[in-house]
Amino acid sequence: MDWARILTNVAGELIAPTTAAYALAAIGLNVHFGLTGLLNFGQAGFMLLGAYGFAISTIAGFPLWAAVLVAIACAVLFGLLLGIPTLKLRGDYLAIVTIAAAEIVRIVGRSTALTDLTGASSGLRGDSYKVTFQALSPFPDGTTTLGPFTYANNASNSWWIRIVGWLLVLLACLLVWRLINSPWGRVLKGIREDEDAVRSLGKNVYAYKMQALVLGGVIGALAGVVYVLPRAVQPDAMGRPMTFFIWTILLLGGAATVFGPVLGSMIFWGALMLIKTVMRDVVPATVMRTEQIEQFGWIVVGVTLMLLVIFRPQGILGDRKELAIDAR
Repeated sequence: MDWARILTNVAGELIAPTTAAYALAAIGLNVHFGLTGLLNFGQAGFMLLGAYGFAISTIAGFPLWAAVLVAIACAVLFGLLLGIPTLKLRGDYLAIVTIAAAEIVRIVGRSTALTDLTGASSGLRGDSYKVTFQALSPFPDGTTTLGPFTYANNASNSWWIRIVGWLLVLLACLLVWRLINSPWGRVLKGIREDEDAVRSLGKNVYAYKMQALVLGGVIGALAGVVYVLPRAVQPDAMGRPMTFFIWTILLLGGAATVFGPVLGSMIFWGALMLIKTVMRDVVPATVMRTEQIEQFGWIVVGVTLMLLVIFRPQGILGDRKELAIDAR
């Protein structure tokens, strides 16, 4: 078994654009759940809307900054439409509504009536909306090797996407750190623990929840932009499984922590790559085919989520006292 190759693949997964995108999405979910206690199971909907907003506006001729603003505006609008009728719900009811809303976004995106706009189930090709982002790169065309890693400078899955993606993760972590230690963040924590007590102090709980929902959704939309830069915008790729992967990442690293989502994303994708790579080398094709090994990797993810919730719901970096699931 070539352990050098295996470990190189795993290490490369730790800094991949997909890992950065999921870390960013988990940071947004952390604002919802970790800080405010909102059981949002529709983060993939925010990501898909951000991806569509960015891609469609770029194809329409918008510059990069305007396309990013469109993605943010889509998340804000979706957060408002979702939050106005639902934020008075608690626990399981909010979870059901949010996952249904995300599914509505996915189904509308793949509708044949919107083929000219969204590409329906086929989605939008990556080369149709990446030009403005790649044009902003300060790197020359070609490839660059750093240690064991060799990637293109500006194409899909490039160093440029990695740098931008992880810079956004760093900025999001800084923002969450400031919020956790701000009066606004302390009110959110109070809502998470006992919203009736916060309401008795004269705080507008509904407004704070709405602010948290929109802010976390905006971070999720930016994660959607990062996620589709190395690939195409495909609605079925951002469905229910993506939301559960984000929840696994958040619970793995630790909710209500600054770097928990980042650590969770790295461990999640690194471990998944390790499992798949080792099994491809060890398990004979007569026992388990390549596609079956892929499915087995996701089975491991499901079992991991179950064990996390049962034995360590606070995650690796989390504090059990910080974890509050309001199921009233």
